[in-house]
Amino acid sequence: MQQVTEDNEAPAPLPARRRRSRRGGRHRGGGAFSIPPDSPALVLATPGPTGAPGTLAVAELAALSRAAHPGLPVHVAHLDDLGTVLAGLETDPSDDMPAAILVPQTTGPQPAFDAALREAVESAGVPIVLAERLGPHPLIAEALHVRLAEAGLARADRIRLLTMVTAADGILIATTGGEEARQDAEITCVLLASRLAVPVVPISLHDAPGAGEVARRLKAAGTTQLAIAPCFIGPEADPDELMAAAAEAGAPSSQPLGAHPVLVQLIALRYAEALEKVLTD
Repeated sequence: MQQVTEDNEAPAPLPARRRRSRRGGRHRGGGAFSIPPDSPALVLATPGPTGAPGTLAVAELAALSRAAHPGLPVHVAHLDDLGTVLAGLETDPSDDMPAAILVPQTTGPQPAFDAALREAVESAGVPIVLAERLGPHPLIAEALHVRLAEAGLARADRIRLLTMVTAADGILIATTGGEEARQDAEITCVLLASRLAVPVVPISLHDAPGAGEVARRLKAAGTTQLAIAPCFIGPEADPDELMAAAAEAGAPSSQPLGAHPVLVQLIALRYAEALEKVLTD
């Protein structure tokens, strides 16, 4: 399980790039929050096939990552072209760095996709490092809060001194990936509940208990107005599944995380963690 920090804490600065053997003229300082352009490529791996609903959000995250780290090669790999993208990466045999850092564009466990990533990395033919998935992390809770506020389902700030007629007094965090993902999302529930001061409970779009059953439990405990917060970028779920869960729970839903800007910070953080591990092994 990844370590969780306070939600108002900025991501740790990216590590200074150190090599066991360095060619002259390529050293860069590590003080700025940036990835040197001569670093391994960044590959954003999305669980959806090319053209699936929600995959555009990952393309937008790639564009934002390129803007944040000029010169860094950034690629998007879909489930159906993952092997092709990895096989096309170039590596320098005289260099001790991997060809790429592969960052899964998921906020929790996705067993089938996770297995596909491991298999693709092992058979890539070039050295690839698989980073941790994006969540759970306080920045995920921040993005969920923003999406709820955008839908008028939560206050935009964290001080609940005034009432909003449409603000929910209970949140269902919608996950995909089965029971393991639902349990993993309990950390995010705690983080979001601390921001909103309302009950927050995870549900799975694919497994029992369903949205309706969990909604009934919360309403029996005194919740009167529920809302659903999708804890995924987009490709992990069919839009019809989210609509069905909202109808079953009798609750409006905010939009999926999509290309929320804080995810760009998380992508850089996961990249940095993976690269630091390579440099210190």
